[in-house]
Amino acid sequence: MLKRLGLFFVLSVVVINVVAQVATPKKMEQQTKVENVNPITNPNAADFKFEIEEHNFGNIPEGPEVKYDFIFTNTGKEPLIISDVHASCGCTTPVWPREPILPGAKSKITAVYNTKGRPGTFNKSITIKSNGKTAEKMLIIKGTVEAGNTVRTIEKAPNIISEFPK
Repeated sequence: MLKRLGLFFVLSVVVINVVAQVATPKKMEQQTKVENVNPITNPNAADFKFEIEEHNFGNIPEGPEVKYDFIFTNTGKEPLIISDVHASCGCTTPVWPREPILPGAKSKITAVYNTKGRPGTFNKSITIKSNGKTAEKMLIIKGTVEAGNTVRTIEKAPNIISEFPK
């Protein structure tokens, strides 16, 4: 009898916890309302206007780094502050201005791609985060790295044993 009472108590606690976790239509409606609230946008906020957002290097030789400057203008009425720029992989290094870009001013984000040891087609993204109307912006670089000469000469290693005096 005591075992049954204990088992009933444990099952009751489990059922109550499961029921408490189930999303009811009313809970879902409340969550949706909170998630769908649009922040008030500032009509004077800074924003990007890039000359181009995608650059194709075409065919490039393996080995050297290649660079491209993405030129942009702050089209807003407030200074544009870039808080972070990151590439989709470690083979691409972005360089960006750390100081605010004044309204109407131009600046650049440089994408540097390391081709060494990366023959073949590539398509990389650079993500920019800022205080602009468009808070997150993506730039693309792509191209084809042509494999370099991989022929290497192997030098004969000296025979260490024969070089010792007898």
